[in-house]
Amino acid sequence: MRKFVYILLIHVGLCSWAFGSESQEKWQIFRGDANLTGVSHVELPEQLRLLWTFKTDDEIRSSAVIDDNKAYIGSSDGAVYALNISDGEKIWAYKTDDSVVEAPPLLADGSVFVGSLDGILYALDAENGSLKWKFETDGKIVGSANYSLIEGMPRIFFGSYDSKIYCLDAQSGKSVWTYESKNFINGSPATDGERLIFGGCDAHLHLISTKEGVSSAIIDVGSYVAGSAALVGTNAYLGTYGGKAIAVDLATKKIIWEYGDEENGAAFISSPAVTEDQVVIGSRDQFLYCLDRKNGRMIWKFHTRDEVDGSPTICRDKVLIGSGDGRLYMISLIDGSEIWSYEVGAEIVGAPAVIKNTVVIGSGDGLVYCFGR
Repeated sequence: MRKFVYILLIHVGLCSWAFGSESQEKWQIFRGDANLTGVSHVELPEQLRLLWTFKTDDEIRSSAVIDDNKAYIGSSDGAVYALNISDGEKIWAYKTDDSVVEAPPLLADGSVFVGSLDGILYALDAENGSLKWKFETDGKIVGSANYSLIEGMPRIFFGSYDSKIYCLDAQSGKSVWTYESKNFINGSPATDGERLIFGGCDAHLHLISTKEGVSSAIIDVGSYVAGSAALVGTNAYLGTYGGKAIAVDLATKKIIWEYGDEENGAAFISSPAVTEDQVVIGSRDQFLYCLDRKNGRMIWKFHTRDEVDGSPTICRDKVLIGSGDGRLYMISLIDGSEIWSYEVGAEIVGAPAVIKNTVVIGSGDGLVYCFGR
C-alpha cells in the first residue's frame, strides 16, 4: 500500500510540471521547457522497440527536438536535419558554413534556431530549412538557445565561448543586449521569462534580467559548469566539473546543499532533470544519481559501464538516459532499477527527446534512433 501511494504521488507531481496537453506532441527545446527541467508527463511503456534510424555523415552530439511530426537534430557533419517522425525520412537538411553542429536546436515561432562551432547562430525556416538570418559571435556555440516573450517581443538567448550571453530579436536576428562573463559558456541558459540563469567556466552561476541583461547575482559554485542549470521556483540546480551536484537559493544567493560521492566522485557534465521531489543527474564516475531535492541526500544511484555525460529525461516514474557505454537506459525513478536498455554501440551524450510513445536520440555512430511501442 505504501509503495502504491508513493507511485501515485510521483505521478501527480510530474503531471503538475508539464506544459499542458501540447507537451505530448512537442519537445521544442533541449530540456523540454524554458526552465530546462528535463521532465515530460508522457507515460512510456516498459519495453520500447526500434522504429527507425537515420544516418548522418559524422557523430551526433546534439539532442533532438520535435514538433509537428518532425524531429530536428544537428550533426558533426555540419548539417541540421529535419526528419519525418513517422518513418525517419529526411525532409530537409541545411549545411552550415563548413562547421560542426553540437548544439541542440530550438523550435519557436516557426523557426529552428541552432548554433554551431563556427560561432554562428542560424535561424532556419522549420518547414523548408531555408535560412532566415544568422548571427556571428567570436566563439563556439555548443549549448541550445532559449526563447521567451519579453514585453510581447520574441527574444532568443544563448551563450558562446566568447564568454557572452546574447539576447536577439527572434524575427530579425538583431542584438538586443549582451552580457559578458569571465570565461567560456558551454551550457544553455534557463529562463522563467523574467530571470535568466547560466553557469560557465568562470565557476559561477549568473542571474540576470531577461529585459536588459543586467546582473542581480553572481554566485561562486566552486568549479566550472559544463552543463546547463535548471531553474525551479527560487532555486537553481546544476552540476560542476569539481564533482558536485548543487542546489542554489536565488533569493538569498547562497548554496542550499551540495552532493558529491566521496569515493568515486567525478565531474558532472550532465544537466539535471528536476521534479517536485528529485534531482537526477549523470556523472563521469559512470553513475546516474537520484538526489532528494530538499536536502541533496542520495536516494539511489545506477551504474552504467562508462561516463554519463548525457542528460536524463524523466517521464513520470521512469528515467531515460544515454551513456558513453553506447546504451540507452530506462530506469525506475522510484528505486533506480533497470527496466529496459538498448545498445547502439557508440557513446550517447545527448538528451532523449520524448513525445507520446516516441523517443528520439542521436549517437556517436552518426545515427538518429527513434524508439516507440
